[in-house]
Amino acid sequence: MAKYDNLIPRFLKYVKINTRSDPQSTTIPSTPRLTAFAEGLVTDLQAIGLTDVHINAQSAYVFATLPANTDKAVKKLGFISHFDTADFNSEHINPQIVENYDGQSVIKLDEAGKYTLDPAVFPNLKNYAGHTLITTDGQTLLGADDKSGVAEIMAAAEYLLAHPEINHGEIKIGLGPDEEIGTGADHFDVADFGADIAYTVDGGPLGQLEYETFNAADAQVEITGTNVHPAEAKGVMVNASQVAMDFHAALPEHDRPEYTEGREGFFHLYSMTGDVDTAHLSYIIRDHDRQIFEDRKQLFQGVADQLNQQYGSKRVQVTIKDQYYNMREVIEKDMTVVDLAKDALEALNIKPLIFPVRGGTDGSKISFMGLPTPNLFAGGENMHGRFEYVSEQTMEQATDVIIKIAELAEQRA
Repeated sequence: MAKYDNLIPRFLKYVKINTRSDPQSTTIPSTPRLTAFAEGLVTDLQAIGLTDVHINAQSAYVFATLPANTDKAVKKLGFISHFDTADFNSEHINPQIVENYDGQSVIKLDEAGKYTLDPAVFPNLKNYAGHTLITTDGQTLLGADDKSGVAEIMAAAEYLLAHPEINHGEIKIGLGPDEEIGTGADHFDVADFGADIAYTVDGGPLGQLEYETFNAADAQVEITGTNVHPAEAKGVMVNASQVAMDFHAALPEHDRPEYTEGREGFFHLYSMTGDVDTAHLSYIIRDHDRQIFEDRKQLFQGVADQLNQQYGSKRVQVTIKDQYYNMREVIEKDMTVVDLAKDALEALNIKPLIFPVRGGTDGSKISFMGLPTPNLFAGGENMHGRFEYVSEQTMEQATDVIIKIAELAEQRA
């Protein structure tokens, strides 16, 4: 019998429900289906036996409390995951179970074999010899990002309630929408949540513990051209699409995601449209170092200024919006929250994998709201697409870590 009876069944139940968020929406949450899913979580959390289960009106997060079973003055721990999924097909998700994977074979996702998980392409598969893997059927994403975290947090709470011999302080649970579109934590209600320190359970493979993220900005470039007949274009036409290409070419050639790693930042052009009359470019700007991040934004604006000077008019308009900042700025002031997680991992014989995240989590924003919130592994691999998968055993170990953190926090109080 599995240690956490409801962990995998609950995960499979949740991933089959479409909770894709909508980046074009202006509502909180971004879609009615996210509201419906949150209401279902309320029912499930109450059934487990948690208290004060409610949907926070400000953020649309589902909050719940696991009461303390000790008289010690223990820091209130928070565990947070998101239940929305990324911008990929999320309809009719059909999880496949691969038992006792050998770590070498090619896994055929769809019946025709058009889509496969091949260790030659995805070498991390070699880490999962002997594991039971949950994959897609090749037509959708899986949703382990981050319904694995949701299921793990709930399994840990359920286990602690069933095992009162494990002493722990008060534990707060937060399950939220719209992380994938970057707005989920914008309205996070730290006061209502009520934790002293917290963790997002939203990382990847076994052992990941992350407290350093990118500084991030979104940048939009609008270009206005002058469209005349090509036969009469000399000295008159300004081709907006050509200006767009010139703009992109003026950015540092190798400061792109495909050329960078570790703490190296980048400019990422993720969308472009245009004709002679108008053009639009969409970028994200990233760097771990705050000063270099600010320098990148200035350089970006400087390219626009240079082109406008060249054409003698304001044809290129740039709008830059900061999205989140490197949580390390907050967390390194008091490393208690990181040390506690690191010790829990080591107590379970899991090697901590601590490295800078080339992205961000909800914890990036929540940390700057006054609640230090590093990120723990949840198990997912190849997130955001048809090649996503997760190991049942890694999900169990993630649940172990949540419980061990609660146990160690009580012991050290």
